[in-house]
Amino acid sequence: MTQEFKPPYVSPADMAAALQHRGFTLMDAAGVARWLDADRADFEALTAPWDRLVPDAYLKDGGRYRKRRHSCFVVDGPQVTQVAHRAHWQPLEYNALHGGMQRWFEPMEPQQVALPLWQRLLQRLGDAASQLRGARPWFVEAHPFRIDTTDGIGRPTPEGAHRDGVDLVAVFLVGRHAIKGGESRVFEADGPAGQRFTLREPWSLLLLDDARVIHESTPIQPLDPEGFGWRDTLVVTCRADSFQGS
Repeated sequence: MTQEFKPPYVSPADMAAALQHRGFTLMDAAGVARWLDADRADFEALTAPWDRLVPDAYLKDGGRYRKRRHSCFVVDGPQVTQVAHRAHWQPLEYNALHGGMQRWFEPMEPQQVALPLWQRLLQRLGDAASQLRGARPWFVEAHPFRIDTTDGIGRPTPEGAHRDGVDLVAVFLVGRHAIKGGESRVFEADGPAGQRFTLREPWSLLLLDDARVIHESTPIQPLDPEGFGWRDTLVVTCRADSFQGS
């Protein structure tokens, strides 16, 4: 059996220092709840739309294992503004598999975006990005994902280990069901050091300084060869100056 490494969680109070020190940091579900001033009912309301995500029609590997949505915002201090729906675009430099494509995904559901917890989540991530880079408006892209085992195997990062071309990347584990795999791996962008761990708690969080580290998640498989499983995440990126592809 493959050894599973536990996430090196820190408290909300230590999050900014840990991110500055090593280029990434993690919070457990209880820490995230305190950080977002949220309770179980808040998270249940935010999570419900994952069952209504839309198949990703752009997978170049021909897979059917990914469902997602995508919406964009500008976060300026306490102000969160959703912008007109736009394509998700990355250069080939950061995504060798899907870079250079105008990918038009369905937007997040309006009732989800209107939730107070959603607004608070983006505000907190804007604050974290400003602590890392200095206060400014942040151009934010939000990606709710479901990776499943429809094809027998699901690939959270089919592009492999990568950077996203932004300033801050947040990966929330929303949930996982009847799967093995899905290990998170973080490596120095310019060095040999790396760390691996598996997020299992719903609404635990991995924060990444995209300039300093690269990251990936390993494929998932069903626990039962005849069964079906999935892994839900929320990926939110914060970028200074503009959206990619603007």
